[in-house]
Amino acid sequence: MKTHGSAAWQGGIKDGRGAISTRSGALAEYPYGFSSRFEGKPGTNPEELIGAAHAGCFTMALSLILGEAGLTAERMETRADVTLDKVDDGYAITAVHLTLKARIPGADRAKFEELAGKAKAGCPVSKLLKAEITLEATLEE
Repeated sequence: MKTHGSAAWQGGIKDGRGAISTRSGALAEYPYGFSSRFEGKPGTNPEELIGAAHAGCFTMALSLILGEAGLTAERMETRADVTLDKVDDGYAITAVHLTLKARIPGADRAKFEELAGKAKAGCPVSKLLKAEITLEATLEE
């Protein structure tokens, strides 16, 4: 499978503005810029999109691994907190913290944590990132 995303930019780093698009059209010229990335203003930013991609990838990977173990999630919610830090040569994503809440009938805590760990390690987005990736998994009753 091959897909793509794209970005367009006009202007300088602080006064410029950009637009991000995806092949699927899920994002079509969605605005981003310095203020949405570093100042909390409206718009998106690359780190937010990486967080959404990582959460989606991990959750799908876990669904696959659960199925292989004969389990099916009733519900899973994953949040990926992405940390962007200033480093010697600029900026880098230094950490991603995945927070998973799941309801999985028939799963015990030990098995759940084992399978979630496998999903974290096997997720293609996890493999791509050079950041420290941590996981906090909660199995709901």
